[in-house]
Amino acid sequence: MSDSNRRDFLKSAASAGVTLGMAGSAFARGGKTSASRILGANDRINIGVVGVGGRGNYVARAFNQYGEKNNNCLQILQVCDVYEKRKKEAAERFKCDGTLDWREVVARKDLDAVIVATPDHWHAKVALAAMDNGKDVYCEKPMCHTNEEVRQLVQTVKETKRVFQVGSQTTSADQWYKAKKAIADGMIGKMLMSQGSYHRNSVDGEWNYPIDEKAGPNAKGEDYIDWKTWLGPAQQRAFDADRFFRFRKYWDYSGGIATDLFYHVVSPLNICWDEPQYPTKVMAGGGIYGGPAFQEKRDVPDTFHLIADYAKGHSLVLSSSMANSQHIPGLIRGHEGTIIMVDHGMFESTTEYITVKPEVSRHRNRETGEVTKSAMFKDYKFGTDEIRIPVDNSKDMMYLHIENFIKCMHSREKPHLDVETGAKAQVVINLAVQSYREGKVLYWDEKKWKAVDKPVKA
Repeated sequence: MSDSNRRDFLKSAASAGVTLGMAGSAFARGGKTSASRILGANDRINIGVVGVGGRGNYVARAFNQYGEKNNNCLQILQVCDVYEKRKKEAAERFKCDGTLDWREVVARKDLDAVIVATPDHWHAKVALAAMDNGKDVYCEKPMCHTNEEVRQLVQTVKETKRVFQVGSQTTSADQWYKAKKAIADGMIGKMLMSQGSYHRNSVDGEWNYPIDEKAGPNAKGEDYIDWKTWLGPAQQRAFDADRFFRFRKYWDYSGGIATDLFYHVVSPLNICWDEPQYPTKVMAGGGIYGGPAFQEKRDVPDTFHLIADYAKGHSLVLSSSMANSQHIPGLIRGHEGTIIMVDHGMFESTTEYITVKPEVSRHRNRETGEVTKSAMFKDYKFGTDEIRIPVDNSKDMMYLHIENFIKCMHSREKPHLDVETGAKAQVVINLAVQSYREGKVLYWDEKKWKAVDKPVKA
């Protein structure tokens, strides 16, 4: 991005209540970023964690366990959370420093990487500041909250040459890369449509995480919450415990199903395709259809559907309900065959094999009743029977995703879910949220980097 664009972005963040300080000081250094340590093959990686709530605590534990299993190759030196109790417990758990101020983490000179596990509306702010200060970033999904932030992140990774891994661990599973090769080898012909789902059902509704009744901005000791910082760039409002502890129910901080769950579907599908792509047209539907547990205070729907079209002539179709748990298979349809990557439909679960089913013609002999089949295309070289391609699921996805990030920190290669692949997923998801909220079909103008109401001419 240009210096003027970055400067405007930082000013807008500051005006929204974000005091950037050292973390946003790239311009004070003449537009240059802080130098980072060159890692040797045996150097221990020092990590800071911003956001140690439910997910952040899980990710930090996973990184810590990975380090312990691999000759203490990494260590967590500092954790941060705006909730004193969470900060204190995480600091004790990892025997490290703790702070309420995320700027201390991104500015700390002895850190090599920062894990960003805040609510969605803070992801880009912290990640950009970390990269400006010479840190590699492991950013929990979704990559960010707005499409303007997508552009900022993509450009900043290019400028700073930082390693940026989006934390959708399913993208490190083997089936997507086996599917990518099968498609590249011509096993399904021209790609036509990708489909997937993410379904859940809970008597308690969705995202109704436990609320600590004692906690708040006026509380003392470990019950204190820095509410002003937590709101950051979002609309300023009085403390609301439901918004703090159950942020995924509100548009100000999350995109609900689209950003929490569909990111785990769209990202691996982009990996399967011959190349990640931005959509040309996006529409969405759904609503709050569930039982009493979904009728309480919330912005986001419990049932959500996404349809997107792409310039290369294929569509993406996704469905989800938080009030019904039955999935549909995750697959990609081609003119000459279909590849099923997730027959059980659960994109975050392992599978033993992927299946390629060729398109065939079936003919019944009227006299004998015998059915014969043949490939619909004369030059189809893969036969008429379905083919099962084994998948290596011997290692946990989260372990593999962390391993990939750590290896890339040493090699400086792109990780599995790099910023550009992550951007392709984030844009279509954000457009779907906008389509749902505005009740209209949207078209993506990649050159102008915005949603428009009419098709964009090629």
